[in-house]
Amino acid sequence: MAKPVLSWGRAHSFDHDVHALPSTGPLDLNRVAEKGAPILAHGLGRSYGDVALNDGGHLLLTPRRDDFLTADWDTGVIRARSGLSLADLHQVTIPRGWFVAVTPGSKFVTLGGAVANDVHGKNHHQAGSFGVHVLAVGLVHSERGPLTLSRDEHPDLFALTIGGLGLTGFIDWVEIQLQPIASSNMDVENLAFDSLDGFFDLSLTSADWPYTVAWVDCFASGAHLGRGIFTRARFASEGPLNAALRKKGLKWPMTTPAFMMNRLSIGAFNWLYRNRPGARFTGEQSYDPFFYPLDAIQDWNKLYGSRGFYQHQSLIPPDAGRDGVTELLRAIGKSGQGSFLAVLKIHGPESSPGVMSFCREGVSLALDFANKGPKTLKLLDELDQITADHRGRTYPAKDGRMSAEFFKASYPRWVELEAARDPAFSSSFWRRVSA
Repeated sequence: MAKPVLSWGRAHSFDHDVHALPSTGPLDLNRVAEKGAPILAHGLGRSYGDVALNDGGHLLLTPRRDDFLTADWDTGVIRARSGLSLADLHQVTIPRGWFVAVTPGSKFVTLGGAVANDVHGKNHHQAGSFGVHVLAVGLVHSERGPLTLSRDEHPDLFALTIGGLGLTGFIDWVEIQLQPIASSNMDVENLAFDSLDGFFDLSLTSADWPYTVAWVDCFASGAHLGRGIFTRARFASEGPLNAALRKKGLKWPMTTPAFMMNRLSIGAFNWLYRNRPGARFTGEQSYDPFFYPLDAIQDWNKLYGSRGFYQHQSLIPPDAGRDGVTELLRAIGKSGQGSFLAVLKIHGPESSPGVMSFCREGVSLALDFANKGPKTLKLLDELDQITADHRGRTYPAKDGRMSAEFFKASYPRWVELEAARDPAFSSSFWRRVSA
């Protein structure tokens, strides 16, 4: 029976034949594939656009497949099923002095999703993306059966699976290298800067900090274009090793009326956020609010109204980064369609084996835009064009509307992924951009 499934951005909803996978036991992909429609794995549903959706096809829900298979607590090498979330991973690893080497901005992401999208975090300039720390992947292929992929075994398929958007087969388990930590607390500094030049200056002087990120006021203009709050942090050298409690926290009470998402309300929020006491903070903070501030609010994606929202995350090479971000911010300011959450950060050289990985050296800008129909889509197309003009690319995990032409130009090795794609697997995103 078909069931509608929403993207996290709530701008996409498609009907699927949904299969909740058992917690243990082998997978019989042929039993699903013989029904004719394409297959796709689906974790905790935090992809913003349509990369984890499969309109009219099958979705294999992975979260119940979340057990540890092996763990060496002396070396920090663990192997676990692909449905294990980072939240649950840390319940086990943090008390033992280990933390995932790279984490995105939500802990409600599965290991399989982290591999499929080769996620990145606030430490890309030092640690690269998630795929750098993946040692092996257990893949179930509809024609070839179970395979173990690594840099030594089936290396080409390994490289296409990391960042391969879940299209090379079903990722059943993942083996990763964790990083050691002495405390679950962070030493954090929040520093205000008055312009985009201030961001680049702080990034340069903060290169030895493992974690750096900035919030920017997308409506600032003139001499203050790109002003914001720069955050840098590292794990404390001593302290408790406490995993955050799995409490539900606050819940966004309703779907926000669309008329409330306007330049005035977003501008007021940006002023308050920049001038709040915590904007100029130096001290110790638990890892959970540092890495995952939005996870403290259930259903925060309803903030943008009943039509949902789009996220646009671009990455522009270093030599064009300053000019490119300047043009992006000017276009956003001119449009009046700003974002509460505008995130700017520096990326280092990418060392992940992932052929289709989004990350590479440069500067990225990520913003959420309430879906206001054609005017929002027009702005997003303009941002794509600015990104393309500066030799950049956008992130498939966040996308819900980029053109096939822009995707193919940004990811010329997409043809290799299409050639290696499991013939039983596809997605709404892939059919849209590979047509």
